[in-house]
Amino acid sequence: MSFDLAARLAERQAAHLFRQRPLLDSPQGPLVRVDGRQLLAFCSNDYLGLANHPDVIAAMRAGAEQWGVGGGASHLVIGHSTPHHELEEALAEFTGRPRALLFSTGYMANLAAVTALVGQGDTVLEDRINHASLLDAGLLSGARFSRYLHNDAASLASRLEKATGNTLVVTDGVFSMDGDLADLPALCAAAKQKQAWVMVDDAHGFGPLGATGGGIVEHFGLGLDDVQVLVGTLGKAFGTAGAFVAGSEELIETLIQFARPYIYTTSQPPAVACATLKSLELLRTEGWRREHLNKLIARFRAGAAEIGLRLMDSPTPIQPILVGDSARALQLSALLKERGLLVGAIRPPTVPAGSARLRVTLSAAHSEAQLEQLLQALAECWPQVKDHA
Repeated sequence: MSFDLAARLAERQAAHLFRQRPLLDSPQGPLVRVDGRQLLAFCSNDYLGLANHPDVIAAMRAGAEQWGVGGGASHLVIGHSTPHHELEEALAEFTGRPRALLFSTGYMANLAAVTALVGQGDTVLEDRINHASLLDAGLLSGARFSRYLHNDAASLASRLEKATGNTLVVTDGVFSMDGDLADLPALCAAAKQKQAWVMVDDAHGFGPLGATGGGIVEHFGLGLDDVQVLVGTLGKAFGTAGAFVAGSEELIETLIQFARPYIYTTSQPPAVACATLKSLELLRTEGWRREHLNKLIARFRAGAAEIGLRLMDSPTPIQPILVGDSARALQLSALLKERGLLVGAIRPPTVPAGSARLRVTLSAAHSEAQLEQLLQALAECWPQVKDHA
């Protein structure tokens, strides 16, 4: 018996689910060069416009000159450089937690945290539309794994009644494909009733949310007693790469001692940590970025309503336009591309069947004029797609 890979690929193509990688031939920014064409992009997670910031670039260049390029080894061998340590201390201060631990990717941080905290005899309960990395972590942990209804504290409470052993409740802070916020106050209250811990992956919340950009936990005024495990990604609003887990002294030491994805991987290049320290400084001091972003979000939602687009309940830079059918979502994306706009069509299995969408993402680097260009193009293109429904 052999693997029939060609049949699998053909089946995916026939279902309008085949994915291709756009080739980016420019830095991140509103105007990009993709597959040989200049396009106005609304599909990057560079929410604060820091990925190509001159100060961040300068910090990375200086970091490479001082610290070299490679991490060299795992953190526990000889790969834990001074910039890594300084960044961890800065992230702990930023989140208001005793300690933080740096990881090379968000996927790795999620796998590490869940698998180090729960195992056989324990329970992990997750929102049913959590990011793939969180769901994979739950499955790989060996704990009893169950998914509660999306953002539903009552559904969580019923599953907590049947939980055994140490119990970890896991949710995204901002759901990456819908843009809505986790109802953290209600979820944390349900968890506290059963002495369960709560883990939040706030990949899309850090930067855009909270009075100082501190994310969803700051947005709701919650603390370490409510959310014991806080995960953040550095490749989105921070504009660099990697991720971190922030929490108590005991939590971070437990991850260092027991989290296999941390122990058995080479540290990120120290220059990336130097760049992230600079982007964290900009995130904290340049509040105008969040203010401008919030204005763009409000204008987009108002303009989309005028056009008759079906949006989701999102106060974040993630503004999905629900289309439903995968072929129609691809058609709308193609029509926008003809007009010089790049907006990705998101299809199953990333989102549930029948909920294909265009995932518009806004950045502080976008101008008001560029947003109006998007709204004008959507006003022209949407009737063509809608009429063929």
